[in-house]
Amino acid sequence: MNKEKVIVTSALPYANGPIHLGHLSGAYLPADIYVRYKRLNGNDILYICGSDEHGVPITITADKEKITPKDVIDRFHNLNRESFEKFGMSFDIYSRTSLPEHHETAKEFFLKYYNQGLLKEKKSLQFFDESKKMFLPDRYVEGTCPKCGNESARSDECENCGALYEQTELINPVSKISGNRPILKETTHWYFPLNEFQERLEKYVGDMNEKFGWKDTVLQYCKSWFKEGLTDRAYTRDLDWGVKVPLDGAEGKVFYVWFEAVLGYISATKELSAKIGNPDLWKNYWQDSSTKYIAFIGKDNIVFHTIIFPAMLMAWNDASEEKYILPQNVPANEFLNFEGKKFSKSRNWGIDAIDFLKEFPADPLRYTLAANLPENRDTDFYWKEFQARNNNELADILGNFINRTFTFVHKHFDGIVPNQNTLSERDSEMLKLVESYPSRIAEYFERYKIKDGVAEIMNLARAGNKYFNDSEPWKTIKSNRDECATTLNISLQTIFTLAELLSPVIPFSSEKIFKMLNSKSIDWKESGKPNLTEGHKLGQPEILFTKIEDSVIETKMNILSNSAENNIEPMEETPLITYDDFMKVHLRVAKIISAEKVAKSEKLLKLQVELGEEKRQVIAGIAKSFSPEDIINRKIIMVANLKPAKLMGLESQGMILALEDESGKLTLLNVDENIPLGTRAK
Repeated sequence: MNKEKVIVTSALPYANGPIHLGHLSGAYLPADIYVRYKRLNGNDILYICGSDEHGVPITITADKEKITPKDVIDRFHNLNRESFEKFGMSFDIYSRTSLPEHHETAKEFFLKYYNQGLLKEKKSLQFFDESKKMFLPDRYVEGTCPKCGNESARSDECENCGALYEQTELINPVSKISGNRPILKETTHWYFPLNEFQERLEKYVGDMNEKFGWKDTVLQYCKSWFKEGLTDRAYTRDLDWGVKVPLDGAEGKVFYVWFEAVLGYISATKELSAKIGNPDLWKNYWQDSSTKYIAFIGKDNIVFHTIIFPAMLMAWNDASEEKYILPQNVPANEFLNFEGKKFSKSRNWGIDAIDFLKEFPADPLRYTLAANLPENRDTDFYWKEFQARNNNELADILGNFINRTFTFVHKHFDGIVPNQNTLSERDSEMLKLVESYPSRIAEYFERYKIKDGVAEIMNLARAGNKYFNDSEPWKTIKSNRDECATTLNISLQTIFTLAELLSPVIPFSSEKIFKMLNSKSIDWKESGKPNLTEGHKLGQPEILFTKIEDSVIETKMNILSNSAENNIEPMEETPLITYDDFMKVHLRVAKIISAEKVAKSEKLLKLQVELGEEKRQVIAGIAKSFSPEDIINRKIIMVANLKPAKLMGLESQGMILALEDESGKLTLLNVDENIPLGTRAK
């Protein structure tokens, strides 16, 4: 295998929230495994990442919390950097787009396009909030998607169908700041002519796929954009937070994040070069045609890395002798869900990496995610699967094989690698199998099939266990010491190879294994050969993986059950409704005739209510404020025409109304005892 010069990037995480397990599984863990593997092959490789720190969501968070955007980005940049460090990410640099180096790089690209006459200056109508006296960026406006009808689409992009469109195409727009309908007001912006690059982009994607085999998801995504036809895209926007447009008369305008953030890969490499005292080193990677560039992302970032960023680099190359390389491959992953549902901060569904790593070591999480990467379809993280992967595979298969071998060698051979004597057929087959594994796993990793490679490595651990069992060293130590020595020698050689192959996947545990072997990692290709010499003194054994008790997982599942009870996403803003809308809700007087707690729930009560001439069952989240005996025969107001729903497996045929104070305590609305049941409130 030839030594390569490689740049690997992972999508810059947005500094507006913590990294969760879905993020790790999408753009970060597969990239880290690939990078670590390439380094073990002696490749000249840079791994670049950092925080994406501009854009409207950050200003929205800052407005809500009454702090500055810098306060927001500092908080989450530091938090996410800590998460990545604890998870074992091996970035060469983790930079940020708020740094001066990045701003200068972004301005340099813009001015290159501007000076060559590429950008189109256009007057356009933009949403303007008259009450707030400001143009409204994309995320400050919501309405109905013109493509799929999603009623909570942003003004430029629909998260439901992935469509991008002009603001003016949004149906029924509403300002998220004031709740008012914005007007359209004229403003001036510069546009990047993506359409002029479509033919070249189609050829680029086709050529890269033919040579390097792009994922079908990525290809189909690109083809859908090409089929619809690329158009001019706004390069600038009216906003205070971001990279300022370096032109006279452009006050109050910044670059769109989708044109600026991708340049963070280049600016971060410049920063790294300066830090190591070689300011021009970055050019040896980004402007060397022999460099291989791989961009790891989630599928929601495909368009930016296969169309927009390549077009930007093509445009630069058209006007400069110093030409940038384009991505050779963009192995985008699908999404990881959490216990069958999408990660959702607003619904408190999921778990952040930093919280997970406070309770569990990184390697069991890395292994579980790697064994279930969403490479070709969405997958799920389940607590019980995490427990099973840790207990049944890491502890019982890998850990058991290593522990048995080391215990036996220390007990019967004084912790010295025994001699390899005359080989049986079983011995020869095991040695041959071990020798085949580095190239076998390399083939998977080179094709970005990380999940398959990880599964195959664990198969080698299974084979090691079987070899140990079939060889029965507990018998041969008494009947044929030379045969026993050979078994243990080959088992140790297998463990050495496992330590090397697992190093990209579970680096902390791999380091411990090498310490137990009193050795260190070597070149990947050589790891399948016998690398422990006879007579080599081993280190002291230790337990690598601790089993996770059922009680720990039961606690996690109970937390999930409680979270699921009221798993309704709150509205960030309250849009105005019409009188007709309000009259669709039937509020009626009812009486609670029985109440009992719902099993395995701290919040829910099962109520039987009388509503005029009918009776209904209502599941209400009021158990923390009321005991069942306190509310029997209590008159209440309920929503009588709510579509039935199931909570904890029980059908709820309505909803009762209550007031909630800042502490979360509920108060039921008082109803005059003389008002008949079923009376409608208006």
